[in-house]
Amino acid sequence: MTQHFITDLATLESHYDQPMLASLAKEIDYLHPHYRAFINAAPFAVLATSGPGGLDASPRGDPAGFVAVEDDRTLLIPDRRGNNRLDSLRNIVADPKVALLFLIPGVGETLRVNGRAKISIEPALLERFGIDGQLPRSVVVVHVEAVYFQCSRAILRSGLWDPARKIARETLPSIGTILADLSKSAIDGPTYDATFEKRVMTTLY
Repeated sequence: MTQHFITDLATLESHYDQPMLASLAKEIDYLHPHYRAFINAAPFAVLATSGPGGLDASPRGDPAGFVAVEDDRTLLIPDRRGNNRLDSLRNIVADPKVALLFLIPGVGETLRVNGRAKISIEPALLERFGIDGQLPRSVVVVHVEAVYFQCSRAILRSGLWDPARKIARETLPSIGTILADLSKSAIDGPTYDATFEKRVMTTLY
């Protein structure tokens, strides 16, 4: 069995074809206007970080354009209310390397950004991202090092935007059920479920 694992770069590269010119030409180190258009249209992104405790991939979302393009090499990401685990932020403090994946509903292509991040609590910067009088607790400032789009194959294969493949939420375990089981009933599942939707909607910002 072990002989079927790839453990070195030479074997890995020999197992795949060489990348086509388009796969290489699409990567640049700044936010070209074409790539800005994708970021401005995206209401959702995944922020990937790495730290002493391991890796983290955190969903981020707001109205389209919530990640602000400050200049050709800088992105600003407001850190909205969440669970206060601070997994991504802890990682950034320890290791500034980050990656972003932007998704746009109905669009097959995704946009990837790699760079290095800092966490800012500058009052004027927080004010820029206020919604309904609520400010983010911090803003993640990303210095861009690589930007490129990913083709639509993964989205097409998954049928992610296909309404016919939409899954009814009730077919999966509820949040309360999960928490009750994992906490060995220290958390009351039905009570959690009964208040969850209202609690989320009133604490978005």
